[in-house]
Amino acid sequence: MEDFESYVSVAWPRLLRSAWLLTNDWHKAEDLVQTVLARAYGRWARIRDGSPDAYLRAMLATTYLSWWRRRWRGEVPTERLPEPPAAPDPHGQVELRHVVVEALARLPRQQRAVLMLRYLGDFTEEATARTLGMKAGTVKSHTARALAALRQDRHLSEAVDR
Repeated sequence: MEDFESYVSVAWPRLLRSAWLLTNDWHKAEDLVQTVLARAYGRWARIRDGSPDAYLRAMLATTYLSWWRRRWRGEVPTERLPEPPAAPDPHGQVELRHVVVEALARLPRQQRAVLMLRYLGDFTEEATARTLGMKAGTVKSHTARALAALRQDRHLSEAVDR
């Protein structure tokens, strides 16, 4: 399975980025990617002949959604830091990226999974629907609702207007 190892060494960063967009936590994202890769290893002969990135991103989304049903979410992050920075942040892009990630984290899990597959994974509506086991109309409505929520997110619009 040497070609699996070489694929994983090249694809790891983009799979981890996709998982991080779903989980909003690097440690959980690593666990998610490792779980998916462990499951994909036995199917590699079939996966490698198609589009492995698409297949694995679909596995990331479905595994993430099944984890969510089982895990307790008792910790709630705070919206504001205890002390605001005294001077303007010279790393504005980092802050903007953080605000975008927080806005995505406030979306319902299925909307977040749909956005990840549609815009990062470049899946069609039909492919996203098949992957997540829903109708194409549901994918469209999740996409529309998620984008509307992001447009109306106060924190996100403040960060963009800076």
